[in-house]
Amino acid sequence: MRDVVVLGAGMHPWGKFESKSVTALCRDAVSAALADAGVAWREVEAVAAASSRFSGGKGWGLSGNDVVEDLGSTGVPVYNLSAGCAAGGNAFAIGRLLVASGAHDLVVVVGGEKLPKGFIQTSGVEDLNDPEYLRQLCVGMPGPAFWAFLARRRMEEHGTTERDFAAVAVKAHQVGKHNPNARFRKEFTLEEVLASPLVADPLHLYEICPVSDGAAAVVLASAERARRHTSRPIRVAASAVATARFGDGIPRGLASVVPDGPTLHSEAARAVREALETAGVGPRDVDLVELQDNTVYYELAFPEEWGLVEPGESERMVAAGETLPTGRLPINPSGGFLCFGEATTAQGLFQICELTAQLRGECGPRQVPDARIGLAQTLGLGGNGTAVVLSR
Repeated sequence: MRDVVVLGAGMHPWGKFESKSVTALCRDAVSAALADAGVAWREVEAVAAASSRFSGGKGWGLSGNDVVEDLGSTGVPVYNLSAGCAAGGNAFAIGRLLVASGAHDLVVVVGGEKLPKGFIQTSGVEDLNDPEYLRQLCVGMPGPAFWAFLARRRMEEHGTTERDFAAVAVKAHQVGKHNPNARFRKEFTLEEVLASPLVADPLHLYEICPVSDGAAAVVLASAERARRHTSRPIRVAASAVATARFGDGIPRGLASVVPDGPTLHSEAARAVREALETAGVGPRDVDLVELQDNTVYYELAFPEEWGLVEPGESERMVAAGETLPTGRLPINPSGGFLCFGEATTAQGLFQICELTAQLRGECGPRQVPDARIGLAQTLGLGGNGTAVVLSR
């Protein structure tokens, strides 16, 4: 396998854009990534796209085909990848393989999304054989209720308080206000977070990410091709994809019994472990993390599940400022999902854009000093998990 480089990265800001199509969002993101890479659309040899069922794609998830038709039908192969909220990371993994294998020298990976308002309907079909449809129909547990279940369990296991959860949201907005692509760029006090409407006990409105519109794209190149364009390449040290295992403590089924022991998102943990091993780095080598914080719970739980910090240590780290960009383990210096909202298929790629900018030293007030190794992670419906390690 050949070395692969992130040659260019580009984003459309996150928000709600009623008059703009998802294809237009992707056009802006891809154009920005191509300009950043210093290459033209006609030079692109393949496209890997995160596939959405909510917007565009002709209703068939043909998101990459929409992008190609819009930017110019050059006849390149298109790969449409669907993995729920992990689709961006999944498409990135395929894009990397296309370059690493020698099949192509220059590949665009793109994800764009316009989500309908309200809670995300995770099942796309009304099929009595679909467990996800039955879960919604019979149990009626949307995402926030599921996250509240996890948060309550953490409070029992580690003594986490509502103020500990609120501190994560305060930190997210403290750094996210500096990100021009973030949707929410306003700071909140601890008291304001706790005074925001209760959504699902113990989680409040400011502690849960809303749905958003957005798009992100990257240009991947072989190391040899990249040398024509840049003297400071950002290397893809690893890209891993995994699925969940039985008995990991997450209530995934209609009538599943939650097993004893710690709660563990096995798909995320496996992907992160594989990515770190492939990159040849340990937890203490990681300079910053971009993780999927649909809710504040995840920023406390994930670093412990992955062995980056000891179990029960996260609350103290947040309180001590150790997860800020200048801290011992910076987490989500972009502002994360809490400041962006969730544009499902684009999330994994906005993380890649953030890591690339951080490793280049381009992030201004939210810059992680001397960042050399970054870890990104996504989690998607169906037990999908992805992880990426970038280095310079």
